[in-house]
Amino acid sequence: MYSIEVDMAKFGNYDVENMEVLCGLGKAISSPERVEILQLLYDKSLIIGEIARQMNLPASSTAYHLKILEQAGLIRMEEQPGTRGGQKLCTRKVDHAIIDLVRKDINIDEVYSVEMPVGAYSRCEVTPTCGLCTTDGTIGNEDVEYFFYTPQRFKAGMLWTSSGYVEYEFPNGVPKGKKPKKILISMEICSEAPGYREDWKSDITLWINGRECGTFTCPGDFGKRRGRLTPPCVANGSSQYGLQTAWEIQQKGTFINGEQVSMICAEDLDLDGAPYITVRIGNKPDAVYIGGFNLFGKNFGDYNQDIVLNIEY
Repeated sequence: MYSIEVDMAKFGNYDVENMEVLCGLGKAISSPERVEILQLLYDKSLIIGEIARQMNLPASSTAYHLKILEQAGLIRMEEQPGTRGGQKLCTRKVDHAIIDLVRKDINIDEVYSVEMPVGAYSRCEVTPTCGLCTTDGTIGNEDVEYFFYTPQRFKAGMLWTSSGYVEYEFPNGVPKGKKPKKILISMEICSEAPGYREDWKSDITLWINGRECGTFTCPGDFGKRRGRLTPPCVANGSSQYGLQTAWEIQQKGTFINGEQVSMICAEDLDLDGAPYITVRIGNKPDAVYIGGFNLFGKNFGDYNQDIVLNIEY
């Protein structure tokens, strides 16, 4: 079971395959007293003593009912300081319970997918020439690292740097206990030269959770024609588009655009149970070709996508 908030309402999802949790929900709502407690906690938090008084129940019975509600994930109990020692504050966790009674076919894989804007990185290391651009124009001044740390970066649909890296924290939507079989990360990317140079090579490496997965040697920084989506604010004579490039980490190794480049497998990436996945894109300091990179997101380049992460499990 897990809960999410939509427009301030809390939704609890219960799965028939997690029988213990589902049965716990049934037990929790099978008692009129416990349902009445949930109604009391609808718009406010109460300590156990207050609930007992309003319900006209002994404190011991109230504590018993609250424990069952807590075990079912319907309420949260937190220790709070009081005039006579600690006391537990009870808060409602779930407003709507969604029950899935369909058993999943274990022979059919599921896919979790998320798209990350190119400007939504959590860490970076950049060097001139560098900059960020939205559909309205450049963010701040080019070649000034300061602007890579401003909140406006989240609006960027294109970024570039002559060396270094950008690092993203993708949410990990794979259910706990499920083993990833395949991770696919795709993006539109090219080298970065002043202006542009079609023969400017760059060794662009991808890391996942600190593990080096593979290096793509981009042949150039492309600007001889305009990108199909690139907005008018990007002048001719500068980087216009990139190559759609995909790192695919399977059970047999890592592949870039279908060609195997390393033996790093999905099970090597420590994805199970982690709340987020760290993805770093950049040039290694000892790379043969440190030619920087341009990252193109939606409304830029040739492909209308940001950085896409797919996990098959």
